[in-house]
Amino acid sequence: MLIVSGITVEVCRKNVKNMLLYVKPPDGKVLVTAPLSFPYDQIERFVRSKADWITANVEKYKIQQLESKQKYISGESFFVWGEKYNLQIKYGSKNSIVLSGEKAVFTIKKGLTTEKREKFVREWYRKLLIAEVEETLPKWEKKTGLKADIWQTKYMKTRWGSCRPKLKKICLNVQLAKYFPQGLEYIILHELIHFKERGHNARFKSQLDRYMPDWKEVKKMLNKQGLD
Repeated sequence: MLIVSGITVEVCRKNVKNMLLYVKPPDGKVLVTAPLSFPYDQIERFVRSKADWITANVEKYKIQQLESKQKYISGESFFVWGEKYNLQIKYGSKNSIVLSGEKAVFTIKKGLTTEKREKFVREWYRKLLIAEVEETLPKWEKKTGLKADIWQTKYMKTRWGSCRPKLKKICLNVQLAKYFPQGLEYIILHELIHFKERGHNARFKSQLDRYMPDWKEVKKMLNKQGLD
């Protein structure tokens, strides 16, 4: 067994020629199969070299699990900026979400389907995210000297963010509004740095170290969110 970026990787030795790495549905269990003759340190190096790939794919299944469980009914957990609320459904003439103490009061029109509830919630999260990005992005642009000419929000199932360096454009996952604000800051910084460093090489990581010394811990915390 290995621990990579806070993720448990099960090691299975078999009568095979090559090492193969799997992230399995539905919960993102990680498994590496390796030849019987391969030493443990060789297996470990191989797995650690795939850390970014493992994290991205485990994250994908976490998000999918969270989506599949959410029906937007009373008693469910509802996350906003890393805080957990108890969802309470009420009926009214207009759809709205109000955070009150430990409750998230979701007022809906009678007969509103799960799909339409989900659509409303996604747009509610989008507005939260946009407001936060408008304050957070300029701060990191000033610190790094890297400016996004275009930014947008998008509901994504497999990535927290993406960028197009040639256009100086970044895209941020609407679901970031569910998680703690430092997660959003890390993703913004991550995408900005990609404007000058395309890959996740040593130079890229040194820039993260420079501007956010605790980025590894923030990344680890972000990848653990959404499990309840």
